[in-house]
Formats: sequence, structure tokens, C-alpha cells
Amino acid sequence: MLRGLLFGKAATLPYTISTTPPMQMKRILAAIAILVVLIVAVLTWCDHAVKTAAKGRLYTDTASLPYRRSGLLLGTAKYINGTHLNPYYYYRIEAAAALLKSGKISYLIISGDNSRKDYDEPSDMRADLIARGADSTHIYLDYAGFRTFDSMRRAREVFGQDSVTVISQLFHDERALYIAQREGIDAIGYCARDISVRAGIRTQLRERFARVKVFVDYIIGQEPKFLGKKIVVG
Repeated sequence: MLRGLLFGKAATLPYTISTTPPMQMKRILAAIAILVVLIVAVLTWCDHAVKTAAKGRLYTDTASLPYRRSGLLLGTAKYINGTHLNPYYYYRIEAAAALLKSGKISYLIISGDNSRKDYDEPSDMRADLIARGADSTHIYLDYAGFRTFDSMRRAREVFGQDSVTVISQLFHDERALYIAQREGIDAIGYCARDISVRAGIRTQLRERFARVKVFVDYIIGQEPKFLGKKIVVG
């Protein structure tokens, strides 16, 4: 019996091991390659379109920056993981304070996220700007700037702005200026100091997809989460 088990006919297994035919595998790999090429092409095209819209409208020093009656400071979290000061936040505060002090803007709209009682980007920024000597009566808060898209739309439709200086880092300003162009806002961007490429790699990668999302928003007719009654600036 043992001999039969060892040298007899192989027993039929209750299952079969399937393998993907070579031709089918080639088709799968070809489809994946095409998908990757399409994703890269879309990312590249959207990035180029955003950069083109911002070309010649970005500034890094107050001396050459044209005057605009209002500035639009785009919000971000003050702290990372609730403990470490966010450098993007600090540099934006620094930039906004410089524009107010130099007289390059007369009024400032701070647009950020206040979706929770314990999270309030606009109020944090306002408090830190006042601590730097900014006039509180020249600062207006937009608590519903949940995304850059919302901030730019609300700047026009709620705060009545058709000309602004957007204040953020370069990559963020570029996207905001593209949206401003689509919304009929005569916008320029003042670029706050940025952080190193290595330290900001995740933010830069996320920005590439955020630029694609802008085009998707316009294709599907996206609207801001909230609009509300108009607010007069000045």
C-alpha cells in the first residue's frame, strides 16, 4: 500500500493551480502602463496650466509689490500634531504683517477653517497679527475658507473683492491665482517664505493632486460649502 502511494499514479488534487496566460499578463501590464502615463500627463498638464495663470503675478519683496486695497491671507493650522509650530503658518503671519506695515494693503481678509469649536484658523491668525501691531479694525475674518477654492469664491461673492493680494507660499499662491482668474478677480500673489524641499515633500506632492482637483471642481460645477450674506470691507 505504501509502495502504491509512493510509486503509483498521482492522486487527483481537489483543486487546480491557475496561472495567468502570458498574453493576458501582457495586456494587464499594458493597461497599467497606459494608466500611469495618463495620470502623469494629467498631473503635468494641470500643473502647467496653474503655473501659466500665475506667471508674472507673483512677488517676493514688498518694494516691487503693487498696492491692492485688500489682502487675502489663506489659513493653515498653527500647530502640527497639536504641539509643534507650523512653519507655513508662521511665515504667512510674517508676510501679512509686512504688507500691512509697509502699506501695500489697507485691509486684510483672513480666510481659513473654523469647522470645529476647538479649531479656528482665522482667529488664531488675527490674534498673532494683532500681537505684531496690526490694526484689528482693518482685519476681517472668513470662517468658511475650508479650501482654497472656497476662499477665492467667497472673497468675490461674500466680501465683494474683485482685486486682491493673495498671501501664502509660492505653490499655494499659484493655485489661488488660477482660481482667481477663473472667478474674474484681478489677483496678485505675495509669496511668504517657504520651507525646504525635503521638509515639505508631502505638501508638494499633495499640491500636485490639489491642482487636478481644481479642474474637477469646475468640470462638475462645484460650489463653496457656505456663502451667506455679504460683508463690506472698509
